[in-house]
Amino acid sequence: QVQLVESGGGLVQAGGSLRLSCAASGNIFSSNAMGWYRQAPGKQRELVAIMSSGGTTNYADSVKGRFTISRDNVKNTVYLQMNGLKPEDTAVYTCKLSMWGVDYWGQGTQVTVSS
Repeated sequence: QVQLVESGGGLVQAGGSLRLSCAASGNIFSSNAMGWYRQAPGKQRELVAIMSSGGTTNYADSVKGRFTISRDNVKNTVYLQMNGLKPEDTAVYTCKLSMWGVDYWGQGTQVTVSS
């Protein structure tokens, strides 16, 4: 029923920028949270940034000041603007929607930052 599709990943040089998008479709309750997680090979998946439909945001310490999360509640789309990318940002970035205690995940998009 609920599906999420990410886009915008790619290969960039250190210091470059990317903008990720995640569009949710299906029966979306108006009160929800959408965010981004990432997982690098051999590492645990970690929260990057999350934003509630009410506008509350949380960021991982490692991305504060470099990444900005935003959302369009009409389009049910969340964005992640990533500036000043570092090689350690290389990972699969996956979108998550949380509502009514249930988590929905996208397929993930690869972000690779070369040095």
